[in-house]
Amino acid sequence: MDTKKKILDAALTLFSEKGYANVFVAEIAEKVGIRAPSLYKHYKSKRMIFDAILEEMKRSYDGQAAMLRIDGNDPAADAGKFAAVSEDGLVEMGVSLFRFFLHDGYTQKFRKMLTVEQFHDPELAALFTRQYVDDALSYQSGLFAMLCANGVLKGEDPQIMALQFHAPIYMLLTMCDREPEREAELTVLLEQHIRQFAKMYKGDENR
Repeated sequence: MDTKKKILDAALTLFSEKGYANVFVAEIAEKVGIRAPSLYKHYKSKRMIFDAILEEMKRSYDGQAAMLRIDGNDPAADAGKFAAVSEDGLVEMGVSLFRFFLHDGYTQKFRKMLTVEQFHDPELAALFTRQYVDDALSYQSGLFAMLCANGVLKGEDPQIMALQFHAPIYMLLTMCDREPEREAELTVLLEQHIRQFAKMYKGDENR
């Protein structure tokens, strides 16, 4: 592992344990096993380290989405894929993404940090809302709007559909964070949720 990656790993571990504001560059350097001046050769500030972690998380998510043959960010790029997928395929994709968010080291630690820091730092609170609510609902409501327009799904309000789909999944994710021993049980609930949602909103095209 190269030094830059070690710095990001060490920083995120400390952020998730102590909170972003309570971690200093010297601590990160010590955890990596280097001196602070050497760390500054790679990242000029703690904020640059934080931004690099965000970029690494996005690369990781984009890679997972690519494995599922979706864009994962642009609903227009994904509408055709979801229109053609079976219920079993939808469940498989949903469970795969759920496990990614649950087990990806960067994503898991970052979520833990933001869960705590949202109550102390307005900027991180806004990032928390964007990362885990606004962006997800925007993508899903756009996707559902297109699927409804094409008759794949039926629904009066794509935003409410997105809320109904996303909220239980996020709840199950946070439950697994707190009680990891319940992952198998909660994954079954996730599968049941996805199947019921698909049946509830099945469009005329699928009848």
